[in-house]
Amino acid sequence: MANPYVLILYYSRYGATFAMAQQIARGVEQATGIEARLRTVPAVSTTVEATEPAIPDSGAIYCTQDDLKHCAGLILGSPTRFGNMAAPMKYFLDGTSSLWLNGDLVNKPAAVFTSTASLHGGQESTLLSMMLPLLHQGMVITGIPYTEAALNLTRTGGTPYGASHLAAGDTPARLSEDEITLCQALGKRVAHLAVRLHA
Repeated sequence: MANPYVLILYYSRYGATFAMAQQIARGVEQATGIEARLRTVPAVSTTVEATEPAIPDSGAIYCTQDDLKHCAGLILGSPTRFGNMAAPMKYFLDGTSSLWLNGDLVNKPAAVFTSTASLHGGQESTLLSMMLPLLHQGMVITGIPYTEAALNLTRTGGTPYGASHLAAGDTPARLSEDEITLCQALGKRVAHLAVRLHA
């Protein structure tokens, strides 16, 4: 791979998860020798005739199988839906069996992040469930160590399982300073691991 990159793949309905993805990308870009690539997935619909435009109106472009196949590392993000990842992200991941068959993601570092409307709305269960398909793909899962001081200080989002955000109040996309710090720390950590494993 000529230009190694960490793929930050997210789904965001109201902007909070996208705001986290941007901060994670900043963390990736603090590492030397690797770049951040933001990608999203289209919404799913119960109406089978409904289709999304080829390019979204705003935010990152849609992820392709090649984006995922050629990444040096992956950071996966989704809002919480009943303690699990949102359906559009699950739908996208369910279509990656060819990458699994070929072992394309084996030994690449991966991490997860999420946003919830309530503090106990399933942050940890969502993060843990998002790890499952990554483990099946043979990826090396990383979280946030407690050596990150913000993990001990945060009163909003932030877990050792991955970055998280409490999207409550009038401005749900506004991240706290601790959440920003932890998002950037997660991006930087995966980037450093990706550089080492890529070398």
